[in-house]
Amino acid sequence: MRNFYILLSIILLTTFQAKSQARSPFPDNDHKVTKFYPNPAVSYITFELVKESNKTYILQIYSFLGKKVKDVNNIVDKTTVNLSDLNRGLYTFQLKDESGRITDSGMFQLNK
Repeated sequence: MRNFYILLSIILLTTFQAKSQARSPFPDNDHKVTKFYPNPAVSYITFELVKESNKTYILQIYSFLGKKVKDVNNIVDKTTVNLSDLNRGLYTFQLKDESGRITDSGMFQLNK
């Protein structure tokens, strides 16, 4: 059963990435506010602000089921988030500005 969930997660991640690349009107990631790596992550993930680094941001991380699992305030140009307390799986993130508007979002995989 565990292998089924792992396989399902991989299929969903691959499908999501293919659809997001196919639908993007931008040929590259110039419209993105953040870069994040490594993906898949093991115990931490680093977020780098590429644009608009003079603003204050909040990073929220959600499980694949939509439950908020982390809130990181005062994101700086380069922020590393510890993921050791999270389970293996797919996670989404939202980067919000000080007014609460979502400026960037994405998905990453956590392998342990």
